[in-house]
Amino acid sequence: MTNLLSIITFLPIVAAGILALFLRGEDEAAQRNAKWLALIATTATFLISLFVLAGFDPADTGFQFVEDHPWIMGLRYRMGVDGISVLFVLLTTFLMPLTILSTWDVKTRVKEYMIAFLVLEGLMIGVFTALDLILFYLFFEAGLIPMFLIIGIWGGVNRIYASFKFFLYTFLGSVLMLVAMIAMARTAGTTDIAQLLAFDFPSDTMRVLGITVVGGMQTLLFLAFFASFAVKMPMWPVHTWLPDAHVQAPTAGSVVLAAVLLKMGGYGFLRFSLPMFPVASEMLQPLVFWMSAIAIVYTSLVALAQTDMKKLIAYSSVAHMGYVTMGIFAANQQGLDGAIFQMLSHGFISGALFLAVGVIYDRMHTREIDAYGGLVNRMPVYALVFMFFTMANVGLPGTSGFVGEFLTLMGTFKANTWVAFVAATGVILSAGYALWLYRRVTLGALIKESLKTITDMTPREKWIFAPLIVMTLFLGVYPRAVTDITGPAVQALLVNYHEALPVEPRDGLAVTAQAAPADASH
Repeated sequence: MTNLLSIITFLPIVAAGILALFLRGEDEAAQRNAKWLALIATTATFLISLFVLAGFDPADTGFQFVEDHPWIMGLRYRMGVDGISVLFVLLTTFLMPLTILSTWDVKTRVKEYMIAFLVLEGLMIGVFTALDLILFYLFFEAGLIPMFLIIGIWGGVNRIYASFKFFLYTFLGSVLMLVAMIAMARTAGTTDIAQLLAFDFPSDTMRVLGITVVGGMQTLLFLAFFASFAVKMPMWPVHTWLPDAHVQAPTAGSVVLAAVLLKMGGYGFLRFSLPMFPVASEMLQPLVFWMSAIAIVYTSLVALAQTDMKKLIAYSSVAHMGYVTMGIFAANQQGLDGAIFQMLSHGFISGALFLAVGVIYDRMHTREIDAYGGLVNRMPVYALVFMFFTMANVGLPGTSGFVGEFLTLMGTFKANTWVAFVAATGVILSAGYALWLYRRVTLGALIKESLKTITDMTPREKWIFAPLIVMTLFLGVYPRAVTDITGPAVQALLVNYHEALPVEPRDGLAVTAQAAPADASH
């Protein structure tokens, strides 16, 4: 089937349209129908996306399942996936049915809630499949709207502040990216991402507004894209919107935000910054390295001081994304394989951690760590699940969290030993805040009267966590399931990247077909 990508992109949006047009009323039956339609649509989207994975050829480093049709104003509708993007599509479609299941107890404006998540799913898939600059930008920016509404309508007490902060931070960063895209289209004469990947943007030193810009146009374009992707990740010091957004967002909103939306920043670096602006990427590598290292250490220390469970996990996400940016700009096979693996792994683990917080929040209506303690006495299954994902978040060998961190640190060590050393301290700090959280919430005697009647996880909640546990273990013991797909595409990216550099890269960074086989990270 030639239109698989369009089907999985727009199926959730069509389902949202059906909900909006044909479902009436706010009674219990209407709410139940809205939830079931959303669950069926997201599950169907996931099942169809499996055909994309089944038909994907990892040995082909180009774009596959390509769709190319005339669109509007001379632009073209282009869709496609390669070894870098295909797994992000699967991550999105895999998580959305679980997210919908986690919203089953929602009672307020249920139809609109389901519509927001369905539209958001379609837009997120569109980001990973778009092969045209303008199409990418539309999907990238439009995704802000449903998440803005999810936080602003169904969020906590300070939801309005958090939703506007989220929107303004991410939108303002993306304005510069739009200007850069227009400049790229004028320079290259096309908005086709596949053609732009092969285009050599000028890197000669130039003067702009009296300022000498080393790296010329590439540096300016890189910084414009960096402004958008760094906020989206988010990187230090433009990360402050994320804890507020997580704390105020409903559980399902936090899951999607941490598991998928943050990954758009890393994907943008892989799709645009590294391959299109190699000279600027190489030149600004130390800046990105140290921003990442500071993020890992600083936000881990901040996490240790938190009293709100969701805010602690949010700062943990910033730290883990620091490993991603380090791995990407290490510009070697292990670093990039590790960065992609870390993003996928973090999608499962962080999503599960926010769901775990949601389980006890639904019962006690508080996220304060001091409100809990000794839950293992009343919730043994919950304690076991929470422990598993806490250990995965720390990076315990045998879980997917270990593989991603290990590969990114190994790739970074080849590029900059000191940065790798500083970042490695984050592994110790993550054990500190994660185990401290688990101990205070779960272990010890059950003293608080309010907790003595709390009930363990329901069958529905167990079914939500089961696939996440399976994937975290599976990728932890068999990482080749990811690296076999990403490896050839990453190798091709790196060969083109280093060939585009005007000088020989630093020792340890050179990549050739012989020096960096596709399975170098296995």
